[in-house]
Amino acid sequence: MPTLLLRNAEVLVTMDDARRRIPDGGLFARDGVIEQVGPTHALPPEADLIVDARGMVVIPGLVNTHHHLYQTLTRVIAQNAKLFDWLRALYPIWARMDAEAVYISALVGMAELLHSGCTTTSDHLYLFPNGARLDDEIRAAQEIGIRFHATRGAMSLGESKGGLPPDAVVEDEDAILKDMQRVIEAYHDPRPYAMCRVALAPCSPFSVTPDLMREAAGMARQYGVMLHTHLAETRDEEEYCLARFGKRPVAYAMELGWEGPDVWFAHVVHVRAEEIAFLARAGAGVAHCPSSNMRLASGIAPIRAMLDHGVKVGLGVDGSASNDASHMLAEARQAMLLQRVALERPDALTAEEALWLATRGGAAVLGRDDIGQLSPGKAADFAGWRLDRLDYAGALHDPVAALVFCQPRPADLVVVQGKVIIEDGALLTVEEGRLIERHNQIARRIVRGE
Repeated sequence: MPTLLLRNAEVLVTMDDARRRIPDGGLFARDGVIEQVGPTHALPPEADLIVDARGMVVIPGLVNTHHHLYQTLTRVIAQNAKLFDWLRALYPIWARMDAEAVYISALVGMAELLHSGCTTTSDHLYLFPNGARLDDEIRAAQEIGIRFHATRGAMSLGESKGGLPPDAVVEDEDAILKDMQRVIEAYHDPRPYAMCRVALAPCSPFSVTPDLMREAAGMARQYGVMLHTHLAETRDEEEYCLARFGKRPVAYAMELGWEGPDVWFAHVVHVRAEEIAFLARAGAGVAHCPSSNMRLASGIAPIRAMLDHGVKVGLGVDGSASNDASHMLAEARQAMLLQRVALERPDALTAEEALWLATRGGAAVLGRDDIGQLSPGKAADFAGWRLDRLDYAGALHDPVAALVFCQPRPADLVVVQGKVIIEDGALLTVEEGRLIERHNQIARRIVRGE
């Protein structure tokens, strides 16, 4: 089995239960799994692959809990719209996608994530026009080398039946359920250190029926996979749920069986104190997407209150058309700053807490205990940043905090399951120039309708 030795890190941030930071730290891994963590002098001196992290701060690979990778094709559109109007502007454009568009956009989004130090990402794909399938994203993840939680999303409630999306972009519910079963059986890997897992993800209360929500929950529990959806993102959604279902979004989801540690919700902005307490008791997770919530003027999620109640919280960059970026370190910084301004408290979220959300928090939300920290028995997923750069000048007395407080930078080193994916800032698994060129060709076609 191949071995890897990381040594000489300026500081190794373990994010283990003791939250150890190890000066001149490193780790030794075998077959992609960490066997030892500690000071460099205490580690084995040799390995099949030796990575010198001198001058770097090294942290566990970041975990992205919510994304729409296909949206890299449609950045900076509907720039001044709230969610519902933004969606109405983009649905017809997204309807022009095909399998290649989904595949290429996934590669671009995953490349961005890897550059930001992200080693595990989920994605919520809920449109399947012109032959596109979830398989197209899974192929991209396998090629680029990122750990992937693919969610089979769906929309079944079109405008003619009281939903938000046009009828042209929704699917038949029987066909949705059949394909959900297919992708679970074809791709879901429940084993530790799995590189691909599948979850079921009806899109939102305003785009699917209660029946589909119930059926998806039943299938997920039958197969032992997780459930994901958008919830309580905007005031418009709250009003929609009250008018159509007579319940606020959280109560509506719980009524349909969407509660438990196998469920995670994106956004969860507009919730009351009793709803936060219920989420904590139910064990449900939350994907906090601060940049998207700000871009669409959706509101500020009460993350401090959620953490204080014991809700599992991770970070999500959300779609690249409502964030216009896929930078997980930037998202950690945004989460920290946004809680501070919301509560007018400089201690509302610390830099260490922001990194915890981006690592351990995300792992917990995705139901994984094998990633998110650097300790024996965990996956060898980590990222490193050189400290000898202008951005960190004057901050070396606390290089870990510098990652969050200072301008977010691309990672210099990224390793996934013991394999080097980014070295000296360069992505090794995909030729970026050709990828960007093809991506932009497809984006022009889709946006302009050519």
